[in-house]
Amino acid sequence: MWNTFYNTMIAQGRWLLIPRGLGTTLLIALCAVCIGSVLGCSFALFKLSGNKVLRAISSIYTTIIRGIPMATQLMIFYFVIFSPLGMSNAVLVAIIAFGINSGAYCTEIFRAGIQGVDAGQMEAGRSLGLSWGQSMVKIIMPQAFRVIIPTFTSEFITLIKETSVASFIAVVDLQKACDNIRNATYNAWIPLLSCAAIYLVLTLGLTKIFSLFEKRMARSDRS
Repeated sequence: MWNTFYNTMIAQGRWLLIPRGLGTTLLIALCAVCIGSVLGCSFALFKLSGNKVLRAISSIYTTIIRGIPMATQLMIFYFVIFSPLGMSNAVLVAIIAFGINSGAYCTEIFRAGIQGVDAGQMEAGRSLGLSWGQSMVKIIMPQAFRVIIPTFTSEFITLIKETSVASFIAVVDLQKACDNIRNATYNAWIPLLSCAAIYLVLTLGLTKIFSLFEKRMARSDRS
């Protein structure tokens, strides 16, 4: 058992591929969720605005992105859009692709959160002399953020797991690193189970962290 593990993971420093791949996975996920949050907030406001054009743009964006599988989107971004333009940085393309994909889901998350705030809050802000934008930033968005934390957490965790398809465009993420070890050693169970265990620890750890954050915010609201 130990000899098998040693020959698969330790020999020739193959285990070093895993932390490097994990770093790439986390980089893509963190950057993508930042991009997705900005896009989601912007398109959610478009969707709730009184401008028909902005509402239509937001609806088209969310419909198209949410209706196409992530793997297909990733390959379209890389092979159809960016490769012809001379961009060969697969990690950067993955960040952009996952960010745009996350933005479509964040749009609905933010929209639901904003609409979940009592309409009287906006009216109260306007009665105090605040503009629509000021009322949204100072009154509505802080309350909406508390509502969307659980759903936003699920989106981030889902995004981390979805990055496993980044290997389709030759990104050496966690999944690809473990797959390279499998190809080099002809041993599937050790690297793949290691990969699964790391993803599981990540998701459980992040779930716990966000849960503690959510409870702390709930206590601050009551105090």
